[in-house]
This record gives sequence, C-alpha cells and structure tokens, in this order.
Amino acid sequence: MAHIIVVGNEKGGAGKSTVSMHVATALSRMGHKVGTLDLDLRQKTLGRYIHNRQAFMAKKGITLPTPSYHELPEIDQNTLKPGENAFDHRLSMAVAKMEANADFILIDCPGSHTRLSQVAHSLADTLITPLNDSFIDFDLLAHVDSDGEEITGPSVYSEMVWNARQLRSQAGLKPIDWIVVRNRLGAQAMVNKEKMQRAITKLSKRIGFRTASGFNERVIFRELFPRGLTLLDLRDVGVKGMNISNVAARQELRELIKSLDLPGVTPDF
Repeated sequence: MAHIIVVGNEKGGAGKSTVSMHVATALSRMGHKVGTLDLDLRQKTLGRYIHNRQAFMAKKGITLPTPSYHELPEIDQNTLKPGENAFDHRLSMAVAKMEANADFILIDCPGSHTRLSQVAHSLADTLITPLNDSFIDFDLLAHVDSDGEEITGPSVYSEMVWNARQLRSQAGLKPIDWIVVRNRLGAQAMVNKEKMQRAITKLSKRIGFRTASGFNERVIFRELFPRGLTLLDLRDVGVKGMNISNVAARQELRELIKSLDLPGVTPDF
C-alpha cells in the first residue's frame, strides 16, 4: 500500500503548499512514484503549482521529475446511503485510484477546519504540520500563559489530530508519525525564537509529535511558484551559479527529508 503523507495546519500562510511541493518533487526525483491531492477546493495552491510546472516544461521543451496530480472525483449523490458523506466517498475514491500506481500519496490540506481535512488526517501515516515561528500559530497546537512559558492546555488542531489517532487505533492501523516543522525561521537568535523552541519541546513530549526545521524565509520561494519549480530544479533549468542562499535552502530541504524518515527514502541530493 502507498504511504500517505498529509500536510496539515488549520492556519493559512504557514507554507503548507511550498513544503508539499518540495517534498513531493524531491521524492519524485529520488525515483519514487508520487500522487498528490489538494483538498483546498477553492484556492488549490498545490494544484496550481503543479499546473505551472507542466506549463513551464511544455514551453521550454524539457522534462522534470514531477508528481502526478489528481482532482477529487465527482460522485452521484443518489448513490449515497442515508448518513453517508459525499466528501468521504470522494476522498476514499481518489486515494484508492492512486494507490495502485504510487509509492507515496501526498495530501495538502486547507488552512481551515473542513470535513475533507478531518478525514485526511485519519488516513495519514505521516503528518507534517508546518508552523510559523510565532505564538499566534502555536496557539493552534496549545494555549500558553502570558509569559509564553507554561502550556495551559491543548488547542483545536491538536484535538483534531488526537481524534484522528483514535480513529486509526480503532481501525487497527499504525499510529500517525506526526512531525511539527518550524517554518520561516528568522536568521537571528531572538527571545521569541528561544521561547518558541522551549514551548514546542515541552508540547512535543506532552502530546506526542517530533520536531523538524523547515525553510528559512527566502525570496527564492516566491520566485519559484510561477514556473512550478523547486530548489532541486535550478541546475536543470540553466542556473549555473547557485548563490549561498540557494545552497543553504537545498540543505534545509535535505535535512527535512531526512527528518521525515519516510520508508525506503534516503536523500541523495
């Protein structure tokens, strides 16, 4: 069966689609067959990213390793039994279709609480939660006191992950490997950054997730999207002189892939 990776966080702007595209494309570059779904049915940032990539390749006459992208299939409402949810069926149909030809299925969730996101989390073998280095974002995981030092209780997103874990346990499935990825880190050592580190370390032990470093804030990520490119494509499209920032960003991606510890995956870039 395909290993299912879900990228989720109930807050927008945390870099979910950037992480999703880079992880999916890195796996494709390493020879794995990867299928993707974008559950943000309105914005479809990951879907747009892959569409931009396909358009860029067609324009330049080149081929780059690319994950396949799938839309949720439509379903006849009349075929549903009383109490059945159409979104549940659409998601399960999409996953079943991809599993036959994929080593990994990556699902990018919207930055809000939806039925699709809820069900997707219960399917996750690996859950990646990108988190900006801010207590505003941290509040989705847990509440803290006014000093930002003591955790006073879990928050809405942690509770949803807990419910997903319970569903998997009841179904006899293996536990979710949950990785909280600290994203858009600043280069400077600030008091807030140190407080965030302490809070995340405490919370990881309390509710059971691993932590990993994501990407620092870099202009390059804004420039890649219109062409559908990732950090690993730059040399293939003629960028000969990699600047220090680009080299450092590739290293961040390598470390992220290593931290995910996906089955059969060893970063070779």
